[in-house]
Amino acid sequence: MNFFSGIFKVQQPAQRTFGWADAVVIAIVVVLLYVGVRLAFGTPEAIEGPSISLNPEVLPYYAIRSVGRMAAAYALSLIFALVYGRVAAYHRRAEQIMMPLLDVLQSVPILSFLPVVLLSLSAVLPQAIAAELASIVLIFTSQAWNLVFVWYQALTTIPNELNEASAIFRFNTWMRFRTVELPFAAIGLIWNSMMSWAGGWFFLMAAEIFTVGERDFRLLGLGAYLHQAADQGDYGAIAWGIGTLVLVIVLLDQLVWRPLLAWSDRFSLEMVENDNPPTSWFYDLLQRAHVARWLDRRVRQPLLEAIDALLVRPDGAQSVAQERRAGRPWLTYLLLLLAGAGVIYGLEQAGEMLVHVPAAQWSDIATGVGATLLRVLTALLVALAWTIPVGVLIGTNPGIAAVLQPLVQIAASVPATALFPVLLLVLLKVPGGLNIAAVVLMLMGTQWYLLFNVIAGAAAIPEDLRFTSTLLHLSRWERWRTLILPALFPYIITGAITASGGAWNASIVAEYFQLGGESHRVTGVGALIASATAEGDFRLLLAATLSMILTVVLINRLFWRRLYRRAEEQFRME
Repeated sequence: MNFFSGIFKVQQPAQRTFGWADAVVIAIVVVLLYVGVRLAFGTPEAIEGPSISLNPEVLPYYAIRSVGRMAAAYALSLIFALVYGRVAAYHRRAEQIMMPLLDVLQSVPILSFLPVVLLSLSAVLPQAIAAELASIVLIFTSQAWNLVFVWYQALTTIPNELNEASAIFRFNTWMRFRTVELPFAAIGLIWNSMMSWAGGWFFLMAAEIFTVGERDFRLLGLGAYLHQAADQGDYGAIAWGIGTLVLVIVLLDQLVWRPLLAWSDRFSLEMVENDNPPTSWFYDLLQRAHVARWLDRRVRQPLLEAIDALLVRPDGAQSVAQERRAGRPWLTYLLLLLAGAGVIYGLEQAGEMLVHVPAAQWSDIATGVGATLLRVLTALLVALAWTIPVGVLIGTNPGIAAVLQPLVQIAASVPATALFPVLLLVLLKVPGGLNIAAVVLMLMGTQWYLLFNVIAGAAAIPEDLRFTSTLLHLSRWERWRTLILPALFPYIITGAITASGGAWNASIVAEYFQLGGESHRVTGVGALIASATAEGDFRLLLAATLSMILTVVLINRLFWRRLYRRAEEQFRME
């Protein structure tokens, strides 16, 4: 057991609490939300949306439209994560602002933020463009944060020997990114990319069927098709829509994710070869195909060499650029001054709007926050109870993973909101059924964040350490205590942060729902946000959204960030 204790770097973890950086970030978010709400007042009172056909013949076209939105949002999410996470990991001053900002951003309830984005864009752009951009933004906000967290976690836990090797070979930023950072984070990024797509599918329906009063912003796609079918009670159309969605998910799993997992096995940090590496029939097919090899030789390699030649520059050129940037400090101070003045003015205007919120509504918000917090904790505890053992089973047994991983991917990707009306019909007949239904829907939307992170963490445990635990004849409990749980700890915290944020977001659709023309709701801040959106009460929407954000940020800073720092300092694989 002492052997495994020496593998994990043990230091006294640094503690951080809510500070000035958090206050600045929240102030900026308040101003941005206020600006969006003000712009929302300028949109037309009535907007006519498209006609959604339930003919199965339109499903291929709808599927292409939905996958296109998902792909655009994922590309944006990945670029954002790589840039944002790297800056936060390597610049401590920037990290003091960027990580609190990330806490705020991932705590912003997506479905309450969407009307602000959508109505703001509609005030300055044509409706069709505004609706498409807003749907991509919504899906982006369901995909980006877990990618940022896992990338940041990987960069802050790179073993010291790899850092020393990159320093000895004098790698510049690009070469270090391509040869050290990206390979080390590849497994976690791929598993969390799968989770990002699953989260995107979960919110796809909301992104494509959004309406505010008489303003109809629906988009053609699978989410709109499923919602229209559920709204009309057309179970045949629901079956066609879910079948198409499952087919798309299976194709993506077999043609994209399984090949990427098989390819990423080369980046496992271990000294012995894996006896059961992940496999993919499509990946094997590509390796044997002459066309694939020709494209690799004629396109990928020359392109990569050209990028290397462009980005591998002497240190002197970078120093000159830095000196040029540092030569105009007055411009930086002027921009900061203008931004500060804008923030102060925005805070004043937002405060004036919040002052007009009645005391009774503030009381409802406080009660709702407490009720939603209890549901979030319940959903998180239930998710932890089953995702850790199942995730370890899948992550450490490639044979089992080959069977269960596609099923998990399908289960995670099928929007719970599409199945929720059927579940609700059953639970409405049970005492306390509405509260149970709310927790179940929150659980269905958040448990996958934990599961995919646990799978990634278990798959990243070096094979030689597993062999060592066998040679030492450790019992099952000793193996979990000294190897598996310490190795999984950073991944569990990453998954728990994103899962709790997802649970708060899911509360908006879990606590307020309509079925058969009737509205059903339970006490909660999510229900207040949903009802304020439906009624166009922007003051209540702003107050409830800010209350949820502040609550989640405080929880993240006082609890989750301390555990995150502990994972970074104490459970680094060395």
